[in-house]
Amino acid sequence: MVREHQVSTNDLIYPMFMQEGKNERSEISSMPGIFRYTPDLLIREIELCMKLGLKTFALFPKVEDSLKDPLAKESYNEKGLYLKTIKAIKSELPEACIMTDVAMDPYSSDGHDGILKNGKILNDATLEVLGKMALAQAEAGADIIGPSDMMDFRVGYLREMLDNQGFEDVSIMSYTAKYASAFYGPFRNALDSAPKAGDKKTYQMDPANQAEALIEAELDFAEGADFLMVKPALAYLDVIKLLYDNYELPIAAYNVSGEYAMIKAASEKGWIDGERAMAEALLSMKRAGAKVILTYFAKEFAVLSNY
Repeated sequence: MVREHQVSTNDLIYPMFMQEGKNERSEISSMPGIFRYTPDLLIREIELCMKLGLKTFALFPKVEDSLKDPLAKESYNEKGLYLKTIKAIKSELPEACIMTDVAMDPYSSDGHDGILKNGKILNDATLEVLGKMALAQAEAGADIIGPSDMMDFRVGYLREMLDNQGFEDVSIMSYTAKYASAFYGPFRNALDSAPKAGDKKTYQMDPANQAEALIEAELDFAEGADFLMVKPALAYLDVIKLLYDNYELPIAAYNVSGEYAMIKAASEKGWIDGERAMAEALLSMKRAGAKVILTYFAKEFAVLSNY
């Protein structure tokens, strides 16, 4: 009765991975219980999750190396895996809320979120690719666009492009404070999207910086973002609280792959109670001010909530 905060399936977005093929799934070794699904099985899995009370799903593709190039052209190929799968999901499960990923790294032969030239990321040239990607995703049926690239001014660029093409109702969940974190490893393994050279410190945030998050948030707010995201979540609860205290927009937290993997690994060794640790971690994000939580625990949480 007097509990101040509570997590429900309504708060959660389930990140899911897709792969080419049919009637196959492959478990991600560093993320026990998480799989890459071929499109047919992905649709069935989303349908099952909806019956458990989940409504929103963030989709990420594993792109074949042969389809990757420095300009990520596959990212807006309407006949490619990602866009075809989004269309199929929305056709069969129109009530599913689909969030997409806007960044070059899954499609780039360089493994970076932007165009790489002479060791530098070309911010403005990258915006053109991101715009093509976001527009193609909206045309495929995306409900929420998730620019995770961290290029400057991309929210305003994407908002204007979407509005001009009649997609005013497509939301933008900006990866506002995305830190150059050590907790992304399992995700990059899942997509084979790690940088081939260098790192992402020139466009992702320094983990030491807190005030910078307010600068990034102010830019995203002014440019038309509908949600402000902090990524990762557990090591940045102070940043979630900071944005919550300063902005009226919904704050999202991404409970990333490394955070998931740590709890799973410790639980498998019997060192902690995995279910209680999961619930406590998610509650800490909600308590800090997150209205929305992207988490690989979403299905597990939903199953437990139904018993």
